[in-house]
Amino acid sequence: MAFSLNAVVSQRIDVAPGLMMLHVAPDAGALPPFEPGQFAVVGLPASAPRTPLSDPEPPRDGPERLIRRAYSIASPSLPGHHLELFVTLVRSGELTPRLFALQPGSRLWLGPKITGLFTLAEVPAGQNLVLVATGTGLAPYMSMLRTRLAVGGGRRVAVLVGARHSWDIGYQSELRTMQRLVPEFTFLPIVSRPAEEPTAWGGAVGHVQSLWREGALEVAWGARPTPADTHVFLCGSPAMIEGMQALLAEEGFQVHERARPGQIHVEKYW
Repeated sequence: MAFSLNAVVSQRIDVAPGLMMLHVAPDAGALPPFEPGQFAVVGLPASAPRTPLSDPEPPRDGPERLIRRAYSIASPSLPGHHLELFVTLVRSGELTPRLFALQPGSRLWLGPKITGLFTLAEVPAGQNLVLVATGTGLAPYMSMLRTRLAVGGGRRVAVLVGARHSWDIGYQSELRTMQRLVPEFTFLPIVSRPAEEPTAWGGAVGHVQSLWREGALEVAWGARPTPADTHVFLCGSPAMIEGMQALLAEEGFQVHERARPGQIHVEKYW
């Protein structure tokens, strides 16, 4: 075996069926420094067991090969913290069914580098932030908020998150607490299947793009975000990213590139 399992699961929090937060601690001790919004690579050998909730896996060659995937980090970029991953089960996938078989004390492989460009590094000071997500696309935003929300600076920050059901929206208690304690912070959740809720859903209904199109943030902020004062981050399903980019382009927002600075920052990890 050309790799070694060099990290351990320190905690597992099941948010809903097929949705969990996994805390990972490297054997080496302290995590390498990283910027909020970056990702780590974790892996397990192909011989690792799969959760019973997964689909049957077709035979594959190389039982000792390492299955690796990148996951955005949800934990803050502060000394002494573990690595937190927000993971949804892909029943037909290779790695997530194996991750969902892990318990505290289980071993896994953690890549030596934390990297990625989906960070706040190129957002000018004082610009407002709109962080749009579906599902586990919330993870990089939680790292940003946990690390820097309390720093201040006068900017407004909003999280717009969409899911099929209310129980699929992670970190709700934490985000609602942030909204209560930080006047500049806004949390706007939306669900697309309210009829399947066990109790009546009193929030917004539809897809997360609807929050932007119908002006929910404009109502919360008292003014509509513009390219002159706001940067928008997109992380989640391709349909959401495509839809939001089209809506934003109609209002003059442009995709950010180092050679051509803009106001839309995109993380495509599907």
